[in-house]
Amino acid sequence: MIKFEPLLKQTLWGGDKIIPFKHLNDTLENVGESWEISGVKDNETIVSEGEYKGKSLNQLVRELKDKLVGQENYERFGDEFPLLIKFIDARQDLSIQVHPTDEIAHRQGKTRGKTEMWYALESAPGAQLYNGLKQQITPEQYKQMVENDTITDALARYEVNEGDVFFIPAGRIHAIGAGCFVAEIQQTSDVTYRIYDFKRKDKNGNYRELHTELAAESIDYTVLPNYRAEYERTKNEGVQVATCPYFTTAIYDLTEPMTLDYTELDSFVILIAVKGEGTIKANGQETTFRMGDTILQPATTAEVKVSGEVKFLETFV
Repeated sequence: MIKFEPLLKQTLWGGDKIIPFKHLNDTLENVGESWEISGVKDNETIVSEGEYKGKSLNQLVRELKDKLVGQENYERFGDEFPLLIKFIDARQDLSIQVHPTDEIAHRQGKTRGKTEMWYALESAPGAQLYNGLKQQITPEQYKQMVENDTITDALARYEVNEGDVFFIPAGRIHAIGAGCFVAEIQQTSDVTYRIYDFKRKDKNGNYRELHTELAAESIDYTVLPNYRAEYERTKNEGVQVATCPYFTTAIYDLTEPMTLDYTELDSFVILIAVKGEGTIKANGQETTFRMGDTILQPATTAEVKVSGEVKFLETFV
């Protein structure tokens, strides 16, 4: 079991939910993001306790290789950890964005694209987000709508309630709205194209850069009837809410002890506690597991015993 020091990111739009959610003794204000597990260059999380204390995630991957991430993952991703885990607290609307697919990112000279998902934590009443197109538009119409400030008219908008899941494959337009508090699971990538920023100015009075052309090339213009992931909210069993080539995620809402069997899985597993409190036993270790905790289980882990009343996300590649 490996725990990391969170990387807290202060932002202009950050709120006040992350510090108490994670039970941190910290007075930082406007914390917009907590990077829980990150191998992003210059933003690597550091192990907080145990035999690997003080080592970065990427050092661990280099040292433990397939023992940490799994054989297939190590062959596929090498010394780069494939997932980035965050909590995001938006006090204001974030910009409307899109991420390219791996294929388009390569064409544009980037390493990889970004597919991601959100799990909604306890957000402000009436908080909303954008996810996907609700009407058919062409790349030319898209550019015109950005220019004349009507691009939000083409987007599907959702009120956010705790437990909502939104899967965001590369190419899907999206934006987190004011009052949203989410856990985010994503490919390790920082390629983001800003589509629209509501004509806001930065502290120097300048508009933030838009990436209209790159975004137009990256957008998937498919229209779907629903972009919220529908799932059955069941107790004491894993409910799969997302699966794609980059991650598989399930939700567990436990009121009784459970053993998670990973003997057949060739991957690390990340467990993210979103509510309640319990304990985890694995590989001869036991630790508390409560709201705000994120724990990395190496690929050598055969089983994890979870007890207590705790709700958590499980994700692996």
